[in-house]
Amino acid sequence: MKFTSPTIEQMIEILSALPTIGKKSALRLTLFLLRQPDEFVQKFAETLLKLKENVKFCSICFNFTETDPCPICSDDGRQKDLICVVENPDDVLAIEKTNQYKGVYHVLHGTINHLNGISISKLKINELVERAKKAKEIIFALNPSVESEVTTHYIVNLLKDFPVKLTRIARGLPVGIEIQYADDATLLNAIENRTEIK
Repeated sequence: MKFTSPTIEQMIEILSALPTIGKKSALRLTLFLLRQPDEFVQKFAETLLKLKENVKFCSICFNFTETDPCPICSDDGRQKDLICVVENPDDVLAIEKTNQYKGVYHVLHGTINHLNGISISKLKINELVERAKKAKEIIFALNPSVESEVTTHYIVNLLKDFPVKLTRIARGLPVGIEIQYADDATLLNAIENRTEIK
């Protein structure tokens, strides 16, 4: 795709690097931005910069936040010794939408996948082990995949001598579906019918 404007080409390259955005969608987004008033584009650019400057990891659960600890970890109404382990921050949002889970979270930021260069050291596993010392129950709510199973088994093996109950969400989630795309009722049912990991 060649344009009379190198800047348009550059914007298409940048936007097409985003997940699920191909070259055609990137072109449509670029042309949309060009048609917007200067104020909109200015606000868009400022918000992108603020996103990178202000959003960080919570030092406890490693979810994205602008305050540390995050609103969930600092909520006195939450059951702090009940920890739900998820792969990514969007999984927290999916579970929170059920309005039923009253514990806290731990975001691993992926699963063990050596083929894709995701090693144990890149995940927030050591931090989870530290938190497990004060936990009564840890719920594994990882997406159903081979990598998730490997990660769960690895962590369970690290925690086998800890006096903590280890459970996983029920298998009401079809294999291959990501938690963020599950409907609220299915997700709530999976959490309520979690099973102990032996």
